[in-house]
Amino acid sequence: MKFTELSLGQVFTTKSIKVTKENITRFASEFDPQYMHLDEKKAEEGMFNGIIASGMHTLALSFKLWVEEEIYGEDVIAGTQMNNVKFIKPVFPDDLLFVIVKVIDIKKLKKDQGILTVLLETFNDRDEKVLNVELSAIMKL
Repeated sequence: MKFTELSLGQVFTTKSIKVTKENITRFASEFDPQYMHLDEKKAEEGMFNGIIASGMHTLALSFKLWVEEEIYGEDVIAGTQMNNVKFIKPVFPDDLLFVIVKVIDIKKLKKDQGILTVLLETFNDRDEKVLNVELSAIMKL
């Protein structure tokens, strides 16, 4: 979509993605090598009773789902900021995640650029919110 086609309050819902144990451990091995993501025995003894996805993994998957909606398309220039990141509930192997995206701010910067801010709310297949994050990006007008 073009920047000028977006409006305050507009809502989009992404497709879903299944989070597998293999994906959780692969991501964590490289980017967040903590026991609750990698060590099944220790994780079972922890407060979540098993392996959980890294918050960074949940954030990355949420952003992937949003980008795949192709709302930005090739008009996106760059991300500028991420605010109010909240990891609300853990994500477990076999959870199915989807994102509801709300346009919360639109500003013209220059004659040929604007800034779009969206709120991503990620849910699992039990309709539990697992993540909230506000993202801003510069777009071509």
